[in-house]
Amino acid sequence: MTSNSKKYFGTDGIRGRVGTSPITPDFMLKLGWAAGTVFGKRSQGNGRNKILIGKDTRISGYMFEAALEAGVTAAGVDISLLGPMPTPAIAYLTRTLRAQAGIVISASHNSFEDNGIKFFSGEGSKLPDELEYAIEEQLQHEISTVAPQSLGKASRVTDAAGRYIEFCKSTIGSCLKFNSLKIVVDCAHGSTYHIAPNVFEELGARVKAIGVAPDGMNINAASGSTSPQKLVEAVLAEKADIGIAFDGDGDRVIMVDHLGNIVDGDEILYVIARDRRRQNIDFGGVVGTAMSNLGLEQALDALDVPFVRTAVGDRYVMQEMQQRGWDLGGESSGHIICLDITTTGDGIVSALQALAAIVNCEQPLAELRHKMRKLPQSMINVKLGKGLDIANNDRIQKTVADIERKLGKSGRVLLRPSGTEPVVRVMVEGEDKDVVLDFARELSAVVATEVEKSQ
Repeated sequence: MTSNSKKYFGTDGIRGRVGTSPITPDFMLKLGWAAGTVFGKRSQGNGRNKILIGKDTRISGYMFEAALEAGVTAAGVDISLLGPMPTPAIAYLTRTLRAQAGIVISASHNSFEDNGIKFFSGEGSKLPDELEYAIEEQLQHEISTVAPQSLGKASRVTDAAGRYIEFCKSTIGSCLKFNSLKIVVDCAHGSTYHIAPNVFEELGARVKAIGVAPDGMNINAASGSTSPQKLVEAVLAEKADIGIAFDGDGDRVIMVDHLGNIVDGDEILYVIARDRRRQNIDFGGVVGTAMSNLGLEQALDALDVPFVRTAVGDRYVMQEMQQRGWDLGGESSGHIICLDITTTGDGIVSALQALAAIVNCEQPLAELRHKMRKLPQSMINVKLGKGLDIANNDRIQKTVADIERKLGKSGRVLLRPSGTEPVVRVMVEGEDKDVVLDFARELSAVVATEVEKSQ
């Protein structure tokens, strides 16, 4: 069986529009039963099996939580309900509460009309393919309920938020205080709304919180890491030192310096890596993706820090980090992984690492980010037809080669078919903004012409 044979699981769980298959209550009922059956069979010992369920703040989360609860308990597995919690918090609690698995009800940075499911193993990491296959295999069978005396029970973890807040605080030195910092925190009306402001306040910072009034439908709406303009305005209005924005489920972070400049995942990774190198902490190297800015690679090279790229997606970043035994990796979007601290991408933990670097260096974020020079990038989406094989199209590849030759070592070209829509992303990166834009337009025009020919 290959990954292409999966019917429901994508690279990051199961996701789609609410009410459209498979994001429906009846499917979630069966998914809960299938997961409960699979994990129940794999448990060890004679104790009760347990699965945690957490969610973000989408209105549909209530419906899917109830459906999953019914399915899991029908399979004879207990449920611990966490309520609204960041995705990385669910990974942490799954591990520390010794559960067989954790289930997250979230569509991350998508709008409220979407929702999804992702699973964590008992170790707090993404599920291996074999378990996803096993759950899909179980979904092919009719639901069967265990004997009444064997049904699972449901309980609520009332101190889930407090447990996770204390964990976040423990990830930086106990002597480190943020008393000198005024911070604006944008929680995107998502699952960090009752967590993140408390973390930073308890570490001494003066905090102005925005995006902390979820109504079930405003998650990620013109706020958070995908829309940081309100954060920029708030930082300038409050004369704050730093702004921090999370996405709806809390696994991504974007920052804003005191001048109102947006600081993306590449720059945050650099700030963290630079501070670790300064302290002679061995973290191996940094894993980025095909979309990571060339400026990050160059800045890390100047620090003598190894850097490698993977395909876009935190799953691929994680795999490469584990294979190499490295501790730092992430994406430009702000999905940053610190494997020596936790088992998955965590927006709050990553923000704390960056804040610690700022305090340790006694330099503002605006100064630290300028030690890495981002190169201009230009990306154009071109509608992609089914008949065009980009990799083997002579005209497209000749154009790519010509542009790469003209850019030399100070630039690069990337053609990447989207995994979510029928387009190819044409990206050119280099020293000069205008030159980069001209090359991107030239290449996208060639791609568009070849697409038209192939129809």
